[in-house]
Amino acid sequence: MTVFISIVVVLVIATFFYMRQAKFGKAPSGEHLEQISSSPNFKDGIFLNLSFTPDLSEGYSYWSILYNQFFVKHPRTAPEDTLPSEKTDLFALGEDENVLIWFGHSSYYIQLDGKKILVDPVFSGNASPIPGTVKAFPGTDVYTPDDIPEVDYLVISHDHYDHLDYKTITALEGKVKQVICGLGVGSHFRYWGYADEKISEKDWNQAFEVDSGFTIHTLPARHFSGRGFSSKNTLWASYLIESPSMKIYVGGDSGYDSFFAEIGDKFGPIDLAILDNGQYNDAWKEIHLHPDQVLQAARDLKAKQLFPVHSSKFVLAVHPWDEPLNEVTRLNQESETSISLFTPLIGAKNNLDSSDTSFGFWWEGIE
Repeated sequence: MTVFISIVVVLVIATFFYMRQAKFGKAPSGEHLEQISSSPNFKDGIFLNLSFTPDLSEGYSYWSILYNQFFVKHPRTAPEDTLPSEKTDLFALGEDENVLIWFGHSSYYIQLDGKKILVDPVFSGNASPIPGTVKAFPGTDVYTPDDIPEVDYLVISHDHYDHLDYKTITALEGKVKQVICGLGVGSHFRYWGYADEKISEKDWNQAFEVDSGFTIHTLPARHFSGRGFSSKNTLWASYLIESPSMKIYVGGDSGYDSFFAEIGDKFGPIDLAILDNGQYNDAWKEIHLHPDQVLQAARDLKAKQLFPVHSSKFVLAVHPWDEPLNEVTRLNQESETSISLFTPLIGAKNNLDSSDTSFGFWWEGIE
């Protein structure tokens, strides 16, 4: 018993000091916490979703999930083959080009009407604070912070490690003109060396005026936040990029809810909806979209084109790595109200001005 207690004490102390590392960020406190606590979406010390959203779906427990994740065999959660990808020279893009480059998972670069926007970049090779875990699939990590030009806006959906990556964010600091994020997320950026004037924290249904006719709207999502042992102390969000030429919806991470239809009624039609389609599980069906819900959300948004993301780079669930793309494609083909799918190769340059671009099934035939 003495040995056991000693081991537990050592582990607790080691964990305490390990989690004091900068990569875990810093929770809002003091005056900053007072400011964000005035949000109507903040209650009893945490942010809340618009609809009741349990941490786990009914019938599931953390222990059952851990057992299923680590002690039950799930085939093909990661590809055996190296995934195909391209590498676009972002510095060589023409200023008048409207393009999107996907980096895998939920990271992408948008150049639109003269503005350069980077969303949820993760270039460190893993999506976890523990080295050697949740590693990027071979072939998907072809970009580094050095490959990114100066960006006008760095848009962050929430502070989970697969969306807010410490190594990437600190490496990009000198290239970022402005950060747009949810309430409280700026605390991490300030802790990591970003100046106050670079950070714009927004609540749901607020807007950031970029330029004449160009606005970035901060909108609801159904998810949660947290780094380390903290949870829901910063705001998760989706965004609508409304430029003079088009509207792009950036969904971040979200479960299905009525706000998709409300956004569609207010802002639709939307030219391109980017929605999370991967790392889903019945155990957390309230905070991530399943493929059928991805299609329904796109219809609710009145989207002309759907870009399913949050797949093809990291294992965060137990489904086959290619299931999200296979399922959303199959369900869309079988639907009477099918939508144009935007399914680009990682790293490829995609012209946003062309509405008739055809995409191949790049994931087929990969083991």
